[in-house]
Amino acid sequence: MNKIAVIDYGMGNLHSVAKALEYVGRELDGQIEVVVTADGNVIAEADRVIFPGVGAIRDCMAEILRLDVDQIVKDAIQSKPVLAICVGMQALMNSSEENGGVECLGFLDGEVRYFGDDLRDVDGKRLKVPHMGWNQVSQTLSHPLWKDVPDNSRFYFVHSYYVQTQQQGMVTGIANYGNDFVAALAENNVFATQFHPEKSQTVGLTLLRNFLLWDGTL
Repeated sequence: MNKIAVIDYGMGNLHSVAKALEYVGRELDGQIEVVVTADGNVIAEADRVIFPGVGAIRDCMAEILRLDVDQIVKDAIQSKPVLAICVGMQALMNSSEENGGVECLGFLDGEVRYFGDDLRDVDGKRLKVPHMGWNQVSQTLSHPLWKDVPDNSRFYFVHSYYVQTQQQGMVTGIANYGNDFVAALAENNVFATQFHPEKSQTVGLTLLRNFLLWDGTL
């Protein structure tokens, strides 16, 4: 049995994530169990961990620290495959500009930046923030989670802030919205996406399927 723990700290679209995992699991002969929980013992017993997040980073970090999710994520990163999604990805970084500046977990090296109030495309047309909707993701590094996902596939995004890192060896996917930004990161047994795979139809489900089969190695 493949047990997947979706960390519940009150700041994620957990229903969509869990349902997408269960759907993919049925395609894999149903040999998975999806548990939505904040219980550190349950998460420690899981084979794989999903670290989701939506909303303002200040509120997310407050709940992460209040529920000791920081230690739970740290322990998971040391022992099993972890998939971070949207604000979950941002929370892994050093800090965020959101809410006047917020210290994040610092498990990955990078900062979270604001798109800006005067974001424009190459033709000078003003772009709305948040960036909301479908966008192409260019795969910059090969990774097991990209298996059977065509390069430049379109994924679903909802965000006003994006990750910036000098560690280009971590960047596995980029997208463009006014400027290029990090759409996916990977380091060792951690894969993180700014987009929502659970809302990205076939390619998103393929990525989740790959995660369920991934042993955390490259």
